Amino acid sequence: MQIILFIGLLIFVFTINSILKKKFLFSSYTGKAHQTLAGKKNVPLSGGIFIFLFVFVSLLESNNFFSLFIFFIFLLGFLADINLLSSPKIRFIMQIILLFSFTYIAKLHIPSTRIIFFDELLENPLLSLLFTTFCLIVVINGTNFIDGLNGLVIGYYLSIILILFNLGLLESLMPNTELLFFIIFFLLFLFLLNIFSQLYLGDSGAYLISFIACVSLIQIYTKNQNISPFFIVLLLWYPAFENLFSILRKFNFRLSPTLPDKHHLHQLIFSFIKKKTSYKGNINNISSFIIIFYNMLIFFIASIDFQNTQYQITLILFNVFFYIFIYSKIFSFFKLHNRS
Repeated sequence: MQIILFIGLLIFVFTINSILKKKFLFSSYTGKAHQTLAGKKNVPLSGGIFIFLFVFVSLLESNNFFSLFIFFIFLLGFLADINLLSSPKIRFIMQIILLFSFTYIAKLHIPSTRIIFFDELLENPLLSLLFTTFCLIVVINGTNFIDGLNGLVIGYYLSIILILFNLGLLESLMPNTELLFFIIFFLLFLFLLNIFSQLYLGDSGAYLISFIACVSLIQIYTKNQNISPFFIVLLLWYPAFENLFSILRKFNFRLSPTLPDKHHLHQLIFSFIKKKTSYKGNINNISSFIIIFYNMLIFFIASIDFQNTQYQITLILFNVFFYIFIYSKIFSFFKLHNRS
């Protein structure tokens, strides 16, 4: 992709998004619960559309089935965004079918976890296929869960890209440095539009960015097995743990794990800051920046010794305990406040 084409794409995105916003097309007015923190309803759920267009243009010369599955993943999220596929259960079933099919056709698998017993189980092709599919589903849905603050999802995955770029790990996957810079600047452009409430990612954007990231990270690890697999796990720990923690939390309160709620960590942080401070500015963005900064710091610390499995496991456990600690403290605060 040449620089003129890239600039033209940015102008096109800005123009089309402005039209969508003005005409109330693909608007978050549809009432998505995870978008209510932004406080604006006339914001188009167009981020996924533009990510898909960028990927389509980037892969124009690569005639492979990956583009086809990217389209299917996008379409699934897009139908959810426009409320033509509103059932979470049906979407989940379709995700399983799509991701299982992709994993099987692409022969995508995690070569080693460095846990002997588990690696022996993964020698079974079916178990390996199911495990890889499970990992994709967990991260994709977890990413959709955290998409409730402006810039959070884009900022999170941008942090991953920048860490991988700094370590030189993207070269094995993407030798075209020019395209890599275009990807970074395009995501930065969408990040700014998202921060200023000009667009939301929507389900289509959350599905796409997490699907592409997961597949890319597995491929990077496959080509660079000197990396600890737990470094890859750590890069995706937040959406993955958000999903698993939410399922356990909902089971604990006898709620369906497929139903959306307003008790995710980022939502509690937003409400806590709003309750405890007199700041009248954009608390949405502040909450988002806090989470992004924390994860960038963790990624940087992890990158210091990204080949050391024990080091990576220690950081993952720290993240899990820190998440639970912060969550329990804020949850207890609101529980006590509601009683009084």
